[in-house]
Amino acid sequence: MKIVILDYATLGYDLDLSGAGKYGTVVKYETTSREEAPERIKDADIVIVNKIKMNESVLKNAKKLKLICETATGYDNIDIDYCMGRGITVTNTPAYSSQCVAQVTVSMVCSLATHLSEYTECVSSGRYTSDGVANCLVPVYHELYGKTWGIIGYGNIGKAVGKIADAFGCRVIVNKRKPEEGCECVDLDTLLKESDIISIHCPLTDLTRGMIDKNAISKMKNGVIIVNVARGAVWDENAICEAVISGKIGGMGCDVFTKEPFGKDHPFYSLLDNKNVCLTPHMAWGSFESRTRCFDTILSNIEAFLSNNPKNVVTK
Repeated sequence: MKIVILDYATLGYDLDLSGAGKYGTVVKYETTSREEAPERIKDADIVIVNKIKMNESVLKNAKKLKLICETATGYDNIDIDYCMGRGITVTNTPAYSSQCVAQVTVSMVCSLATHLSEYTECVSSGRYTSDGVANCLVPVYHELYGKTWGIIGYGNIGKAVGKIADAFGCRVIVNKRKPEEGCECVDLDTLLKESDIISIHCPLTDLTRGMIDKNAISKMKNGVIIVNVARGAVWDENAICEAVISGKIGGMGCDVFTKEPFGKDHPFYSLLDNKNVCLTPHMAWGSFESRTRCFDTILSNIEAFLSNNPKNVVTK
């Protein structure tokens, strides 16, 4: 049994991957380009992958391949229809990062709402000392208490964020495909119009791709805080950039991008010095605890598959 890990660097260099050796010979690569992938998996029985595209051009010569283990909850990098046609089982790792992503989401909102970076810069730059005034209250900031927090996508992460927002004293409203008891579910237009804070936690699908566009932004409150920890393509990055620059969006946090890492031609590159922006390098899922749970789930998925009782299967 040959197990190939194509991009172990995305799991972190501190993570112990030796447990995979229980199930076969493990070959691991720090990173793998699209051009390198077909050759590296051509004789693999199991592939463990995070970001690399798994489509026909990559998979067609992998004749022994039986199982692809996605080291994430989302699996839009994998051509599921092709895998089903080939009889390749695909599994994902659900729910391993819910608390971690919720923590980063709320950290972004709190930092943006309180202008924390600007206040710490006031002290670290020496200005607080040289000004001789006991406190600094510029820029003006506002409490989260009493604000409306709109959550788009109400799975495990959305629910975790909702609990924290409720603890802050926010009114929490939710947009999800199927309304459920115990939360205030609204349509997307209502959420956009009424929210002071919006956080996005939905999967990337044909329905959600580009859902936050110029038209959606026009419906938002002036000065809204918006955070995307879902997928870069759920919003129009150019439209978001324009709204930040114009001040329509008062605070923007983002951990996910259509191209990762993004280049100097990306619209967000022009926002790197913007005080109302918090950009992070797709790290919201990646606490040590979260990554450990993730790889433990991968090993459990392999164990279950080899025992003819597969779980977390996304190919039906």
